[in-house]
Formats: sequence, structure tokens, C-alpha cells
Amino acid sequence: MIESLVLLGMFMLIAIGQPIAVSILAAALFGLWLNNGHLGFLNAALSIYDGATSFPLIAIPLFILAGALMNTGGISTRLIAFVSALIGFVRGGLAMVNVGVSMFFAEISGSAVADVAATGSVLIPAMKKKGYNPRFAAAITSSSASLAIIIPPSIPMILYGALSNTSIVQLFVAGIVPGLIGGLLLMALCYFFAVRYDLPREEGFDLCRLWHATRDAAWALILPVIILGGIFGGIVTATEGAGLAVLAALVIGLFIYRELDLKHLYTALVDGVLQTATVMLLVASSAVLGLYLTETEVPQRLAQGITSITTDKFAVLMLINIFLLFVGMVLHGAAAIILTVPIFMPLVNQLGIDPVQFGILMTLNIALGQQTPPVASVLVTACSIAKTDVWRTTRTNLPFIAVLVLVLLLVTYVPAVSLSLVDVFYGP
Repeated sequence: MIESLVLLGMFMLIAIGQPIAVSILAAALFGLWLNNGHLGFLNAALSIYDGATSFPLIAIPLFILAGALMNTGGISTRLIAFVSALIGFVRGGLAMVNVGVSMFFAEISGSAVADVAATGSVLIPAMKKKGYNPRFAAAITSSSASLAIIIPPSIPMILYGALSNTSIVQLFVAGIVPGLIGGLLLMALCYFFAVRYDLPREEGFDLCRLWHATRDAAWALILPVIILGGIFGGIVTATEGAGLAVLAALVIGLFIYRELDLKHLYTALVDGVLQTATVMLLVASSAVLGLYLTETEVPQRLAQGITSITTDKFAVLMLINIFLLFVGMVLHGAAAIILTVPIFMPLVNQLGIDPVQFGILMTLNIALGQQTPPVASVLVTACSIAKTDVWRTTRTNLPFIAVLVLVLLLVTYVPAVSLSLVDVFYGP
């Protein structure tokens, strides 16, 4: 009963507009005080320190900074030019370019918000100029950016891996196939709409243009090979790979493309620090909530309650999907992961669900949450660039959201979709 009141108090604080990290920490501290008196505060301080100093979490600010450096160092614009030259000649090609650029960008930054900010600021105005409906431009930009967090590296996967003690590298490998499936389905949907509504082609295919765009973007295209090749090859850890991404983005922006001057570097650093501070405050506060949940055995009781209804793991996964869908509507991605992983992991382990598969499932739910108001952080960013209404754009976005739901169902009910490559590289 007390645990329910503590959690209810936390959601009430969030509902009245208090910062999510503050709401989590206040509720957790109150619960610990009820359980242990002032000694609970001493345990909370230790939990905050341990939670915020986890080595894998260092990758989060580094990948955020790498994305910020890409935005200001000329890497993003060259990726857009390359993909446009490659597939822009198809009817509705600019929409497909949007998806393709998001997939490339995802292989470096790991952040959907960074993706939509970087690509949307260029592609949405270009699509509007070519006659695309602004709501359509915002919808495809937003959905492709959110799907891109499935493709490694992924900040939500890093956060999940650190909280659940799951291999981050295996999570990265597991995200490749679902990410590619989702990207191809989004492109197919773009082509369908292009034919149906007679959307424009870009310039005709020009081999010379493609060659120049490829040569110009060569260093940007090498970045994913360096980062993912180092991680998957066992040369560097995910955290070291994030540091490598920052170093490579700095070198390319400063000395090769020469578009990253001190002013832009300062902007990128400030942007990276602000995003990192938000995430790390959530991580620190979640450590205290996790301590409280552990002491009160809430996850264990939840597991017992669900297994008393059904022990079929696919039915349980569907119930979790429904719950996460509603959580994603009202909480940002990092907060949703932080709140739900400590609650669901005992149940996942009890039913023998592969934690890597569950990590991809959770990340896809985060992607859906980024598209579903009222929070919908990525969709809101895209709408602000396109200057469109969020709710009307959401209606336009429904077919693209359906693609994300389809990929989620595939990951849920066909484990091989996410685990086949993991089994190939690391054994069943």
C-alpha cells in the first residue's frame, strides 16, 4: 500500500510539471525515509554515486557530443548529399533520402533527437520546397529518426545494458536486423505514397554527381566503419568506441572539412553538456528509486502477480508492450527505461526471456513513445522545424507508426529477428 502511494506521488509530481528527475528522487527519498528513517538518506547518497559513475554510461555523453559535432562540422550535410545522389532519382526519392540519411546518421550518433535536429533542419525545408505536404515531411523525418535508435550505436541500448547488466555490444548486434527491416519498410511506404499522390522526383540519376557526392562524403562514410568495426571486432568497448566517435568527428570537422570553428565547437559542447546533464540526472535519481524498489520487493511482487495470470512468455511480453506504450506517451525515453527496467527484469529472468531480445523490444517501445503525444519528443522537434501542428501531424504519421509497431511485433514473436546475428557471432 505504501509503495503504491509513493509511486502515485511520483507520477503526480510529474503530472503537475515538476522535472522528472526531481519527481523520481523526491518519491524515492520519501519512501526510503519511511522504511529506514534518516539512514535511508545515507544509502541514497551511495546509490547516486554508484549509479552515475558506471563505466558503460560514459558512452552516453560521448555519443551525444559526437552527434553535436556532426551537426556543426559539415558531416550531416555531406551524408544528405550522398544519399540524395544515390536514391533521390526515384519517385518520392527525397522522402527515401530522409530514411536513408537517418540510418547513416544513427550509425554514428545513437540519438534520435540529434538525428531529427540535424537532418530535419535540411531535409524538411527541402521537401516543402519540392511540394511535399509539411505534415508528411515532419512525419517521415520523425519516424525514421526514431527507428534509427535501433541501429547501433544506440543511447537507449547503452542505458538499458547498464541498468540490466546486459552486454551492450550484443544489444548493438541485435539491433541491426530490426533496424534494416524497419528502414526498408519505411522506404517502401514512402514509395507507395509517392505513386499514390504523384510526389516529385529529384534530379535524374547522374553517375558523375554520385561520384562527387561519394568522394565528398568519404570521411563521413568511414565513421561508421571505424566505430562499429572497432566495437564488433572486439578492438574497443562501446564506451571506447564512443570516445573514438568524438575524436573522429573532431578531426574530420576541424582539419578535413574545416567547418568546425571555435564558435561551432563551443555550441556543440554546450549542446552536448545540456543533453548529458538531463540524462545523468535521471540516471542518478533512478538509482535511488531502484534501491527503494529492491528494498520493498516491488518487482518480485509484480512478477508473482503477472505469473499468477499467465506464464506464457509471449503473453507476458504483450502485456509489457501495452504497458510500455502508455508509459512512452507520458515519459521521455530515458525516464521510461530507468523506471521500468528495474521493475521488469526479475520477471524477464524468471520466464527465461532473453535479456538481449527484451532490450530491443524496450528500445522499439521507446521509439514508439517518441512518436506518440503528449510527450513525443522527436515528433515535437520535427513539427517545430516544419511549423506544423503536432496532433494533425500525428494523424499523418500513423502509417509510419504502424511500421514501428510491425517491427516491434516481429521482435516480440519472432526472436530470431533480433537474436540471429547474436547467435552467429556469440553462439546460442
